Amino acid sequence: MSITAQKKQELLKEYAQDKNDTGSPEVQVAVLSERISNLTEHMKSHKKDLHSQRGLLGLVSKRRRLLDYLKSKDEARYQDLIKRLGLRR
Repeated sequence: MSITAQKKQELLKEYAQDKNDTGSPEVQVAVLSERISNLTEHMKSHKKDLHSQRGLLGLVSKRRRLLDYLKSKDEARYQDLIKRLGLRR
């Protein structure tokens, strides 16, 4: 359900602003999106796993807050990020 270190490094390389960037909103949203997609797949086969469902909702909320923050700071970066990740809204 969590992501591998290798996948996380790939996401860091793709979405980082510079080589030492690990905490920008783009990177955080990309990592959260990967974790959300993994948990969504888990929930398809384990429908009654309410603990994982609660965690999934928390991750979605955290991603939403980060996206709202990014939108308020820089609209162009926000639009670019949701297009690259394929998110709606």
